Amino acid sequence: MAVRLPRPHRFDLCAALAGLLGGLLLWGVGLAARPAEEPIVLLDGRWWILLPLVVTAGCEAMRRTMPRTALLVGWAALTTDLITQGNLVTVVMFTDLVYAAVVYGPPATVRRVPWITGLLTVAGTVVPVAVWRVPEALLVGVVIGLVGLMPAVTGWIVRNHRDAAEAARLRAEQTALLAEMDRAQAITSERARMARELHDMVANHLSAIAIHSTAALSLDDPKTSKEALAVIRENSVEGLAEMRRLIGILRDSSGDTEPVAAPTLDGLDALVDGARTNGLDVTLEAEHGKVPAPVELAVYRIVQESLTNALKHASPGRVTVALAQLDSCLTVSVTSPFGDRDRPGAPGSGAGLVGMRERVALLGGAFEAGPVEDPDSVDGKIWVVRATLPVTEGDSR
Repeated sequence: MAVRLPRPHRFDLCAALAGLLGGLLLWGVGLAARPAEEPIVLLDGRWWILLPLVVTAGCEAMRRTMPRTALLVGWAALTTDLITQGNLVTVVMFTDLVYAAVVYGPPATVRRVPWITGLLTVAGTVVPVAVWRVPEALLVGVVIGLVGLMPAVTGWIVRNHRDAAEAARLRAEQTALLAEMDRAQAITSERARMARELHDMVANHLSAIAIHSTAALSLDDPKTSKEALAVIRENSVEGLAEMRRLIGILRDSSGDTEPVAAPTLDGLDALVDGARTNGLDVTLEAEHGKVPAPVELAVYRIVQESLTNALKHASPGRVTVALAQLDSCLTVSVTSPFGDRDRPGAPGSGAGLVGMRERVALLGGAFEAGPVEDPDSVDGKIWVVRATLPVTEGDSR
């Protein structure tokens, strides 16, 4: 099975070719690093210079794809070059191999190469001075530092900068992703809030229209039909007005129009009167002090939706709306008869209970809705909607 070597980078091939041609040019004009008479030159002859030059050029082509292998083979070629007359281009290409091993190599190579070249530089400085005891011996350490330590330190600095830039890029991507998630969550929350407002503002009127139109169609009585049509017209006009106000708020982004005031607890009397007009027997018992505006809006919408549900689903009987404030909490409860109705009803989607529960949860309160045993009731049960909301700034969220 043949082993496929990684394909060299285009820039590395160009660098290897340039180094090879430069080394051949120096070799051709007879420029060597050392004269043949030096004791270190063990392989005499100009042709021996080409061997480490060609090997180092081949390593230069693999400097990015196989940095550790290229460095080790290049070190062996440099050692061979030291016992020949030498070529300056071979030394220059080896310094690039040290640099590339630190920049493109694995983390272990990044840690070890600077330490190894540093130790070699120190040894190359101390040992010659100790043996020869001449100032010129320091040049050995300087050369080793220029060839090994300086490229390694330079590569380490470049590697750190690249890693920092990559980490910054990843953080920027994560920040952008989190911002997009926050934006999507904000859009979803705003759509849910708009859906609650639209449901609470319009469902009451549409339910009354559906019930009275069904009664007008089922009863062959001109007087009853006329009364039903009057109620239908009144709820249609009010529902359209509520819809226009909501659409106006959504479409107007200039801020020139004055915003519509949010419903308050003072509007509960009018809300109960409208429910009585639609045919409900409603009583209101309200005892409360000053409460925050968000709590007022939530209580108003809970009462509005509870009366709408009573109009659609409750059997004939009294509906009671009670508000009581104790310490730092405001409790609102709406009770209605629970049982089969003997008059026309309107379909429900269940969004009303979901909306009430969401409103209470946003304010940090408690909500419950369901049938409760009541011996005084005709059917033995009543439907109770109860919400407890904090009225102090510290409790509300």
